[in-house]
Amino acid sequence: MQANDVRVLKSAAIPTLGVGAVAVVVSLLVAGGGGALGAALGVLLVAVFFSISVVAVSYAARVSPQMMAIAAMVSYLVKVVVIMAMLVAFRDTTLWNTQAFAWSVVAGTLVWTAFEVRAFMKTKMLYVDPDAKVPGQGD
Repeated sequence: MQANDVRVLKSAAIPTLGVGAVAVVVSLLVAGGGGALGAALGVLLVAVFFSISVVAVSYAARVSPQMMAIAAMVSYLVKVVVIMAMLVAFRDTTLWNTQAFAWSVVAGTLVWTAFEVRAFMKTKMLYVDPDAKVPGQGD
């Protein structure tokens, strides 16, 4: 994983976990222990899924730009399928408050996405590889 990718991952994960802590406290006050558990699981789900995407895309970027795009699409598809399966499996659960879970997933996703975009905007990335060899030019 490149330094830029680690920076983006930390820039998105830290604010998301901060919002998650606030969501857990608010859910605990509003909906009790089940609400706190639901909020914690929701933020954990967001953090794990988005982290997996960043790692997969970062790894694929070392292979080729085409693999990076494929990794992004496949990781997105896998996340959607797994989230749908989890929602179907736990739709009638009474272990946690499902509204606290849902709202923490929404809040975590919005915060992660906003700070990931912010990190990419602030990252200085080369558009041209200065060490690239051009065929027919020199050696």
